[in-house]
Amino acid sequence: MTNEAPRPDRDADPPVPGGADEPAPSPSTGVGRRMLRPLLLVALVVYLADLATKVLAVHYIDPADPISIVGDTVTLTLIRNPGAAFSMATGMTWLLTLVAIAVVVGVVKIGRTLRSGWWALGLALVLGGALGNLTDRLFRSPGPLQGHVVDFVSVGWWPVFNVADSAIVCGAILLVALTVFGIEPDGGASKGRDAAPDETRKESHQ
Repeated sequence: MTNEAPRPDRDADPPVPGGADEPAPSPSTGVGRRMLRPLLLVALVVYLADLATKVLAVHYIDPADPISIVGDTVTLTLIRNPGAAFSMATGMTWLLTLVAIAVVVGVVKIGRTLRSGWWALGLALVLGGALGNLTDRLFRSPGPLQGHVVDFVSVGWWPVFNVADSAIVCGAILLVALTVFGIEPDGGASKGRDAAPDETRKESHQ
């Protein structure tokens, strides 16, 4: 009688590196981190464009002498706006500054979990615009949290605005459209749209 070493079970699962209790990396987390990079890049482009145009507007536009682009319909008119986009809430500058800071933090946090390129674009426009106007509120006169935003584009009856205002509005419209059409931040369709086909399949099998 010979002593044979026990043979390993061929059907046994291979050992998992790091131990059985080690959590597997989430695919959505990796995708979210990849989406955050282009989001921040687009936001940076919007921010730099807003900053550069404001510097040029302050340097070349005389507040008392607007520059005509298309007659009196489209002009470059330099004003200092203590309020929100399009000169709203002019008496709440400090509160608007805090809201802008909260928006920046919130967008960056949400961006870590995004899987939809369209959502990333919408949030990037909002983030870049919020940073642009926030810079004015922090560093322009009359002082931190009270700084007046530089606006210089006047179109007809529309309130004077800047690049940051345009980016915020365009981003907000895009995000609303994505919500209306049921496109989720994770790239999938809304549950409400998926529920109807599932119920139809269940009824067909009964």
